[in-house]
Amino acid sequence: MAKPDDRSNNPARLQNAIDHTLANMNEAEDYLDEHADEISAVDKQNIEEKNQRRQQAINGFIEEKKDEQNV
Repeated sequence: MAKPDDRSNNPARLQNAIDHTLANMNEAEDYLDEHADEISAVDKQNIEEKNQRRQQAINGFIEEKKDEQNV
């Protein structure tokens, strides 16, 4: 028998994902601030691109959280 679809914890789960992703983004930015002159241009670009993807994910989490709270 299939489990019932319980979405009651989705807003909290999404907020946790937002918080975790923001922490990773901030950590990467701090790393760049401290070590930008020590890493290659390619590595720096990769970190910046990953942070752009993280920002897109955060935006998606926020929209999904809004949808979940309106249900």
